[in-house]
Amino acid sequence: MTVSVNGAELFYSTRGNGPACLVLSGVGTKPYERMTPPQLSDRFRLVYVDLRGSGQSTGEPTDLTFDVLADDLEAIRVDLGVERIVVLGHSIMGVLAIEYGRRCPATVSHVITAGVPPSGDMALVAAKAASFFEEDASEDRKQVLRDNLARLPAGASMGQVMFAQTPMRFFDARFDAVPLFAEAVARPQFLQHVLGTLTQGWDVTVGASGLSVPIFLAHGRYDYTVPYVLWDGIPSQLPNARLEIFEQSGHQPFFEEPDRFVAALTDWMASQR
Repeated sequence: MTVSVNGAELFYSTRGNGPACLVLSGVGTKPYERMTPPQLSDRFRLVYVDLRGSGQSTGEPTDLTFDVLADDLEAIRVDLGVERIVVLGHSIMGVLAIEYGRRCPATVSHVITAGVPPSGDMALVAAKAASFFEEDASEDRKQVLRDNLARLPAGASMGQVMFAQTPMRFFDARFDAVPLFAEAVARPQFLQHVLGTLTQGWDVTVGASGLSVPIFLAHGRYDYTVPYVLWDGIPSQLPNARLEIFEQSGHQPFFEEPDRFVAALTDWMASQR
């Protein structure tokens, strides 16, 4: 389905039953449709959204600001015919989910994130990730990463590099992640804008008092791209946030530990009533 908003056609697909939950994507909806477990669509009506300028949606990605994002997602909420909505963002999309919740506390009931950084300073995140990997990862995991990187061809694509980094991204260091991202739609301009201009300088603790919406922070114990240690001491600075560590997950706990993820999420949401 599509919704027209401020010069853009926003694409979304749906599955499941229950309260509506927007699942934000910047790489097309198919990878997230594949990665989110059936248990989650038993709990929610999942609404997979290609953000402005990404996937099957039109519009200029450079037009995307946090305010424009909120307007876009509100238009989808209205099109769905629901008064309140849950939003889920993975990795850097989690920043966007948090900012939507900040701007629309009357219509966003809960914010769910997975593997989200607390800061948009990607150099800081990368440095902490590299340090944590060196200190914490097993020698076997490190060797798998070295072998994967050594096999990369000259001029390897961003996707090839990402798959080579599987030991940093998944609990199973030898997991084949390629099928998960089949039909992904990569638009470099969109990713550059979100990772650079849009989130540059963002810090979840700045203006924290304005984050009244409940926030669930899911992190994998073996996520070495956005390590959970980045969040040390931060959840207590937020009005209503819970950090949940998944002991057999990397960067995608909703995929790697689906039963535990849904159970923890369900318990948390029940506690917010």
